[in-house]
Amino acid sequence: MRERYIVRQPIKDEKNQVLAYELLYYGENQAYGNSDDGSGANEFAVADTIYSFLMQNVEKSLKDTVHFMTFTTTLLMKKTPALFEKQKLIIQIDDSVVIHPLALRFVQQYARDGYKIAVNEFQFAPRYLSLIDYIDYIKLNFKTTNEHSMKNIIDLAKSMNKKVIATEIDTKELHDLALSHQVYGMEGPYVAKQLASKAHSSGYLQSNFFRLMVAVVREEPDMEEIENIIAMDATLTYGLLRVANTAYFATKHQVTTIRQAIVTLGIAQLKQWIYLLSTTNSNNEVDSAAEEFLKLSFMRASFCSELMNYGKDIPITPTEAYLMGMFSTLDYLIDAPLEEILSTVPMPDEVRAALLNHEGRCGELYDLVLSYEQADWAQITQHAQALGIPAYMLTNLYFNCTESVNATWNQISGPQPHSAS
Repeated sequence: MRERYIVRQPIKDEKNQVLAYELLYYGENQAYGNSDDGSGANEFAVADTIYSFLMQNVEKSLKDTVHFMTFTTTLLMKKTPALFEKQKLIIQIDDSVVIHPLALRFVQQYARDGYKIAVNEFQFAPRYLSLIDYIDYIKLNFKTTNEHSMKNIIDLAKSMNKKVIATEIDTKELHDLALSHQVYGMEGPYVAKQLASKAHSSGYLQSNFFRLMVAVVREEPDMEEIENIIAMDATLTYGLLRVANTAYFATKHQVTTIRQAIVTLGIAQLKQWIYLLSTTNSNNEVDSAAEEFLKLSFMRASFCSELMNYGKDIPITPTEAYLMGMFSTLDYLIDAPLEEILSTVPMPDEVRAALLNHEGRCGELYDLVLSYEQADWAQITQHAQALGIPAYMLTNLYFNCTESVNATWNQISGPQPHSAS
């Protein structure tokens, strides 16, 4: 079976904040929308795979933000956009749809119905200009468009209040060029790899912390609930493990998991630690950059842990794999080099080598997670094969984790609970 992947690639603004995601499909050795021979045969295979995936996953995995998705003629005729809420979907089309009279009528009707429309690789041609009133986003390939055409298209878009998204940004030079043109958003391999400027708040998510306080003061605290709350937050996890391994709580064995740390401290000391945190960080709301890293670490942790169920000969436990993903963003949350941060908490040498140098089987696992984030098709396949993980399973595993993370994040970021009197 050939590899088929569906990946979410971020579209970011000039501050590297995520504006939306694009759903990218890869299969039959082709990226989404490319036909092998011009016959359209590949489009039907793509459409069937995409449609099947969306039918199974749209309700649970694609609700957290706006998604751009390229719709082929076949997908439009299947009325696939109707699977999405209008506020969550940007219908994206390319030249194969623009030149197809029937498909074009579908697009115009969706626009009249309130869906937003994006056009891939807009051109100064009558067939595109005739669509201009229906278009909300113009996606411009900065790698292949010459500078003169680029400027003209951007000027036209801005004069008509259309938002320009620079695509195929795979170098710093193209990234800087897009910034100089003040485009609405950017996407591509380079953009996917870039993280927002370091948060350095040493902060935790306030609503999550409040839930932790409520949990520990219950008459009969639920240790599993406490463990799950801490496991959502990289800075709380790091802080707890560090405290549990201080000389005051010294044991014969190093504390390497959240559950071990909770047991080592005991509920009374755990309360004291949480109260101490509340006084040191009570006025420090976590900024958007810190929230980005907290959510990213949570997603990486979940994906690393889930992949452990299928990888072969990975010399760590799923819990240790979870911590590997969780700690991967700590240098963005704590004002210190990652090597120095990791030296303060015990962990398997394999995890430390993976995070610092991408070494060994654990490094292979970590790199698989990173390559999936970046929609690096070749690297996804290479790392999955090296780990013995069936490629066809990756998309469902990824979106199952996305669903879980989004549901949990919405819970901890939502209205704060009140402690029982």
